[in-house]
Amino acid sequence: MNDSFQITALPAGRFAPLFALSDEELAARHHARRVVADASPGYPCRVSLADAAPGETLLLLPFAHLESDSPFRASGPIYVRAGVPSAVPPAGTVPPMFRARLLSVRAYDAAGMLRAGDVTEGAALEAKLAELLADPTVAFVHLHAARNGCYLGRVDRAAA
Repeated sequence: MNDSFQITALPAGRFAPLFALSDEELAARHHARRVVADASPGYPCRVSLADAAPGETLLLLPFAHLESDSPFRASGPIYVRAGVPSAVPPAGTVPPMFRARLLSVRAYDAAGMLRAGDVTEGAALEAKLAELLADPTVAFVHLHAARNGCYLGRVDRAAA
């Protein structure tokens, strides 16, 4: 196991109140939609870091994943499942959700400026992360689904 990186899930509590809103409130206040998974993989939850099973309800909503004062400031769509705990994968491990996807991998410095970007198969993610994190100017890496653009996760150097 390579313990040089850490993939971080989003906190479940941040999204839990949204599930109590009506579809109209979700759309009006959060530009969000309730969706039902009809395939797996296909609906990657950013809280559990796992794909939803067919029939599970999720929210599809915009998420500001790069709130820097840089030209790369960005938001993107995410899926969130109801009632799941935030995943805490061990350092150096890649949850299965990432393995089955073609990934857009973007490395940023501490000011939120893009340092490198690439595309990799999920099966080769560890090698790509090792390459990007070898650059001392890279502060973190963002992962996106390369085909549909959904924001999938943040990767940092693991704490020593």
